[in-house]
Amino acid sequence: MQDFTVFEAMNKLKLPDTEHNLISDRANAIFDSFGALNNIDTSGTEPLVTVLDTQNIFREDVCTKEITREELLASAPDHDCGYFRVPKTLEG
Repeated sequence: MQDFTVFEAMNKLKLPDTEHNLISDRANAIFDSFGALNNIDTSGTEPLVTVLDTQNIFREDVCTKEITREELLASAPDHDCGYFRVPKTLEG
């Protein structure tokens, strides 16, 4: 992990020094609290992709009913030569 201070990253912002210092102090406190996680012993712990106890929650992708082009176009407001006709969306 790279060592940097928020103040260095904020140098491009045009804020008064008091605001820079306030934001820098608060952000560094947050970074320090996350740094405490480095002290936790995680040996023997398997990495998780998710904390949920679910496997594949999706249904099988199985075709249950095929619709012919003619059936599909029969419900279309307008069609021509086997294709849907829609209003023009571009000028020219």
